[in-house]
This record gives sequence, C-alpha cells and structure tokens, in this order.
Amino acid sequence: MMRSILRGVAAGAAGTTALNVATYVDMVLRGRPASQTPEQSVNRLADLTDVHIPAEGRENRVSGAGALLGIVSGLVVGAAYGAARGAGWRPAGLTASAVATIGATAVSAAPMAALGVSDPRDWSLSDWVADLVPHLAYGCVTTATYAAMHSRHRAG
Repeated sequence: MMRSILRGVAAGAAGTTALNVATYVDMVLRGRPASQTPEQSVNRLADLTDVHIPAEGRENRVSGAGALLGIVSGLVVGAAYGAARGAGWRPAGLTASAVATIGATAVSAAPMAALGVSDPRDWSLSDWVADLVPHLAYGCVTTATYAAMHSRHRAG
C-alpha cells in the first residue's frame, strides 16, 4: 500500500506541474492575470486561526503560501489516487482521469467556497473553463504517470 501511495504522490507532483503549465499557458494566450484566490484563502485561513503573518514581506509570504497550498493539494489528491489503486481500484483510463480531475477540482474549489473566498455557483462559463482545463491536465498526467510507474514496477 505504501508504494502505491508514494507512486500516487509522485504522479500528483507530475500532475501539479501539468496543471501549472496549463494555467500559465492560458495566462499567456488570453493575457489574464493570475488568480488571487490562493492568496485570499491564505489570508482568510490566517484570520480564522489567528496565525500572524509578519508585515515585512507579507505579500510575498502570502503568495508563497498560496502556491504551496496548491502543490499540497495536488500531492494529496495523488496520494489518495495511489491509495485507491493500492486498495484494488482498477478503473479504465478515461474513468481514472475523470476521477482525478474531479478530485483535484473539488480539493481546489471546496475550501475556497467554505472560506467564502469564491463561490463556484457564481462562476461564468469562462471561469469554469479556465479552472477545468488545468485540472483536466492534472487528471490526465497524474493517472498516466501512475500507470507508467505501476507497469514499470510490475515489469521490473
């Protein structure tokens, strides 16, 4: 089981890289700014938990923490995917990618909604596409990476 989870974490790291690439490509192509929701989530969490963020370099600290939240989310979804695979779940490729995509989207959107930072029910079609395309890249790369590592492990 631990090997499956670790493969999932590694696959999640690859998926997170794909998500970031898709996001930055979208920013370049459409000229859109970076999302402020990760930073808003960090600020809201700090307020709710009475965590003090030093004033010196605060904006940079919050930006870095927001990015780290995204990375951790990708690793956690990858670990969960690996755990499910280790427990015997063997979906077809498209199903696996869809589940990983939905999982990554939910892990991203649910905390922001719970914190009152963003409400997906109010998103426009353009907002949904900008969110789903990078998460689809995450799901496809995560599951393909896991499959490649799993088949190499079985062959080796």
